[in-house]
Amino acid sequence: CPWRIVDDVGGAFSMGAVGGGIFHLLKGSYNAPKGLSSRARGGVTALQARSPVLGGQFAVWGGLFACCDCSLTAMRQKEDPWNSIISGTVTGGILAARAGPKHMVTSALVGGVLLALIEGMGIMFTKMMSEPPPHMQHMQQDPTAPPTSGGYMPTATPIAPSSTTPPASPTE
Repeated sequence: CPWRIVDDVGGAFSMGAVGGGIFHLLKGSYNAPKGLSSRARGGVTALQARSPVLGGQFAVWGGLFACCDCSLTAMRQKEDPWNSIISGTVTGGILAARAGPKHMVTSALVGGVLLALIEGMGIMFTKMMSEPPPHMQHMQQDPTAPPTSGGYMPTATPIAPSSTTPPASPTE
């Protein structure tokens, strides 16, 4: 798990620096005086000043989240979505601790809800993209079948055996 924490810190810094760089480049060029060279210079100056800061803030969040997630995995001895949700809650609360208990609780709730939404979407997409369960496969037919065969409609299965002879007993 220590390598996962280092990996998460690096990934979070990269996302924050690149995303923040794009945002601050656009914002700096928008707020700069008129003229192409002034706008370009203003955008690059804002990118250089703010992009590393935002990357560092993302890295702190990612590192704290990864530490909480690894700790919960070690304590609970299982890897499930609850670890991420609880880690998001704890991370949000810890990062807002200096602002006071009211802001700490609010940030903890926002972090937990945000991670619950992310985990829920991940589970939903996994279920959508997975294969249907075995009992549902008999209802799907070959997509290359001619249209006269009924397409995707399930075929009717007989309820009773067609012959009148009784079924053979298992002892025979």
